[in-house]
Amino acid sequence: MGELPPVRASERITDAVYESLRQAILSGTLPPGTKLSVPNLALRLDVSRSPVREAVVRLTWDRLAVDEPRRGAVVARIDPQDLAELYEVREALEGVATRLAVQRGDSGLVPKLEQLLRQHIQAVGLDDVERHTKLDIQFHTAIRVASGNQHVIRQLDEIQAQVRLAMVTTAVTSGPSYAVEDHQRILEGIKSGDPDRAERAAREHIARLKVALRSSSAADRP
Repeated sequence: MGELPPVRASERITDAVYESLRQAILSGTLPPGTKLSVPNLALRLDVSRSPVREAVVRLTWDRLAVDEPRRGAVVARIDPQDLAELYEVREALEGVATRLAVQRGDSGLVPKLEQLLRQHIQAVGLDDVERHTKLDIQFHTAIRVASGNQHVIRQLDEIQAQVRLAMVTTAVTSGPSYAVEDHQRILEGIKSGDPDRAERAAREHIARLKVALRSSSAADRP
């Protein structure tokens, strides 16, 4: 079993333990089905059991962990149907976030997205899948933060975490080459100042990912 990310002393202990376990789940260090034993995790993280217990409860709230009969909390498994439903919600929320970001008019958003897009193009050119994934997340995160709507931000953060969990355990990817093309269209929509155009580009991007998801799921069936 891989090493867990270290607990940062500068953070509140429960938050630090939660973030360490969250990153371990999303990176695949704690794969789906892994039992989240409080005594074992407390020993591995060199902390008391109380913050670990609280962190595991939070992971359950975030749907990154589930309670199973006679086993307790284990790392969640995201099946194809769950993932498809997540993308249905994500399509609507990404559209709303992009529309709000345009309407809010954060002057720093376009330069930030342009920089991320340049880095993304380079990562795809180098076939750096890990870098692609990080930049893809950063692009969408920048837009949702610029929306200024805390409810939209929180819900999309939770959905993104579950999508990442699915990505480390399935053959589904976020399509590096066409992700860059779609991000370019989203950026152009934002730069145009037209909320309708920007929202449409964002929704079409997620819809395209849904199609890729269905194709991948069908190919994986025996």
